Amino acid sequence: MNQSRILVVDDEPQIQRFLKPSLTAAGYEVIEALNGGEALKFVATQAPDLVILDLGLPDMDGKAVIASLRAWSDIPIIILSARDRESEKIAALDLGADDYVEKPFGIGELTARIRTALRHRGRRDAIPSVMDVDDLTIDPIKRLVSREGETVHLTPKEYDLLLLLARHAGRVVTHRTLLTSVWGPAHGEDLHYLRVFIGQLRQKIERDPTQPRIVRTEPGVGYRMAEPD
Repeated sequence: MNQSRILVVDDEPQIQRFLKPSLTAAGYEVIEALNGGEALKFVATQAPDLVILDLGLPDMDGKAVIASLRAWSDIPIIILSARDRESEKIAALDLGADDYVEKPFGIGELTARIRTALRHRGRRDAIPSVMDVDDLTIDPIKRLVSREGETVHLTPKEYDLLLLLARHAGRVVTHRTLLTSVWGPAHGEDLHYLRVFIGQLRQKIERDPTQPRIVRTEPGVGYRMAEPD
């Protein structure tokens, strides 16, 4: 049984009534907070391993909670909200949230996202010495990429883009994060530029670039690399 402690921050009683027994049955210890102030206090005093955070809280916007936490904590944060506007997802992710699940949701999807986020805790900027995803192998020490044993020749920018996605495998990475990290702050809005490079990268690493399995699109938000095998 997984004894990780999860803080659920949501003021909707029906969500709390559903999540606590569901997550407890999955082997997690659950702490509940009804507003942002309680959430910040409980992260500091109860040492949860992960936060599930609603954006629409009675005392403060959930994005403000993310910003406050990221000033001093790297705790994984999964946004759980009925706000389905792309701008809300992007803002929350750019502030440092690890993932975003929309209401209504399935508990299976949520627990899968929890497992991924917990695996990333403590290794946000590291990947294994060799990483296998589908039929692709990435060796960051040797800066080598191969598919089914054959070397894949990438340009420096294609490699940097792939490695950044690999460092966050299983998590969505926003367009802005990819652009500013690989090309610099001046390119934060160059979405067409990013799509061209993602297309080039898929042509080289995917079995079928029209149905990508390794680098997947999160519509309007960014891209997510499949988890390692």
